[in-house]
Amino acid sequence: MSRIIKSFAIVAVSMLMNTGSNAQTVPVGKDSIDRKWWKEAIVYQVYPRSFKDNDGDGIGDLKGIISKLDYIKSLGVNVVWLNPIYSSPNDDNGYDVSDYRNIMKDFGTMADFDALLKGMHDRGLKLVMDLVVNHSSDEHEWFKQSRSSRTSPYREYYHWWNAEKGKPPYRYSLFDVNHDAWRYDSLTNAYYLHYFSRKQPDLNWENPRLRQEVYGIMKFWADKGIDGFRLDAFQFAAKDTTFPGFPKGFEKNFTQYYAMQGNLHGYLQEMDREVLSKYNVMSVAEGAGNTFEDAHNLVDADRNELNMAYAFEGVDIAKPDGYSVVHLKQVFSKWDSAFAAKGWLSVFLANHDQARLVSRFGNDSEQFRAVSSKMLTTFLLTMRGTPYYYNGDELGMTNAGFTKIDDYRDVQTLNEYQRQKNIGADLPAYIKRIGFESRDNGRTPFQWDGTKNGGFSKGTPWIASNPNYKTINAAAQEKDPNSPLNYFRKMVKLRKDNLALVYGKYTLLDEQNPDTYAYTRELEGKKLLILLNFSSKKATAQTGLDIGSADVLVGNYEHPSKDGSLQPYEAVVYQLK
Repeated sequence: MSRIIKSFAIVAVSMLMNTGSNAQTVPVGKDSIDRKWWKEAIVYQVYPRSFKDNDGDGIGDLKGIISKLDYIKSLGVNVVWLNPIYSSPNDDNGYDVSDYRNIMKDFGTMADFDALLKGMHDRGLKLVMDLVVNHSSDEHEWFKQSRSSRTSPYREYYHWWNAEKGKPPYRYSLFDVNHDAWRYDSLTNAYYLHYFSRKQPDLNWENPRLRQEVYGIMKFWADKGIDGFRLDAFQFAAKDTTFPGFPKGFEKNFTQYYAMQGNLHGYLQEMDREVLSKYNVMSVAEGAGNTFEDAHNLVDADRNELNMAYAFEGVDIAKPDGYSVVHLKQVFSKWDSAFAAKGWLSVFLANHDQARLVSRFGNDSEQFRAVSSKMLTTFLLTMRGTPYYYNGDELGMTNAGFTKIDDYRDVQTLNEYQRQKNIGADLPAYIKRIGFESRDNGRTPFQWDGTKNGGFSKGTPWIASNPNYKTINAAAQEKDPNSPLNYFRKMVKLRKDNLALVYGKYTLLDEQNPDTYAYTRELEGKKLLILLNFSSKKATAQTGLDIGSADVLVGNYEHPSKDGSLQPYEAVVYQLK
């Protein structure tokens, strides 16, 4: 949901439930692989508002996505995660849903959606839809009814605190200008709870009627033939409705108090019984835990809850002044080891809640942007787990370069600016910080070609295009065999052709090297070595392996290293003999 969630969460959980007939244990030599299609999938995330505008209103739409399905297919990916397209007043770009069974007018019609789904299935692509059920919009009919009267049958669909009881115990809100999650509503003299913006009241999952409403929504879309759900911010869904006081300063680690509370495990098991077990769907949920034990309680198959662990700890390592490569290695290696024997991981470094991949974890200078983008692609597609890749990162799209608050559209960014202003903070410092980390950096229009607005729209885009679209765009990279785009395709094919990159044992090498990341992936006698230089200088990886006689499978330099001495941001994948 928010970059801030990622900042504080130690782990979040994704789930791929109900593989049913898709599950198979395939013996490969002496090894036995529990093969599942979702483990072998490569997920490509499409942000519909910024992907492709078909009608010229400056907003991406479903017909625009349909027009680019052949491009998505050409990437080699096989699952598309689509951000919310439901009816919404757009306080938080569709994550405030006013009608879960209709399409936002900006995006088109239900007929357009049906055509999109058919077009995807015709191309062998699966569709995972975002489902926002921790909260709704305050313009949803449920909330309108809920706030109309204390005796409304919808009152318990949300969390209310009657004002005669006094002010409710403080709860931290991620998006509120004052970071106060309780909003007073005079109509019934009560406060309602919103962990996110004031226009996103939290749903009351403790109410069985509400849960049945959600299951009905899920069945509606599953019956249409979609292939899965991503449950947004679901780690916060269950709450202690007595709302006890939390220790002063709890907001510094609020996930400890917000995440995985109450009967969340029970709700997931009920969801499986009611919906997921009845459909062949992939479902991915943001659900946090504070320990490895938490994560395994969520993902162990015999619990009928979740199948895939989604570790967020690594995503917030990157800071404006840089990050420690040793720390990055420690985090990813720790999570791999925790799930080496049981469970499954997702691998990602960017999404719609993050700034651009190459600007945060690579180097977006003209000299190093392309090569560092390729290096990061190599990392994401050679780690154990299901990789998630955000649209535009295959081009090495960069942060927006915004310099003033008027450039931004994100409710989180704008409200925090107002708060900083209210408390007399250093506003230029804030503008500089969001230039690196704001979510809007990842939401600028997709750069299709060198024409106006990067070919995204003939109208005025809802958020400004990055001026570098004239040189960084898909059309130019299609023609260049050495482009980040074509390198991404090459890496996708390499992963598909080598089960060792999906299921193989991961072993970290040269752990304390401050510049390089080296590891092997090994399965059924096949051993691959991956060398990555995360720095802008030459560096050497000490692997203790015979690289000289190894076969180079892929590299992001014309003449890949044969001795472990790496050029800036060099990436090489070897097959050892």
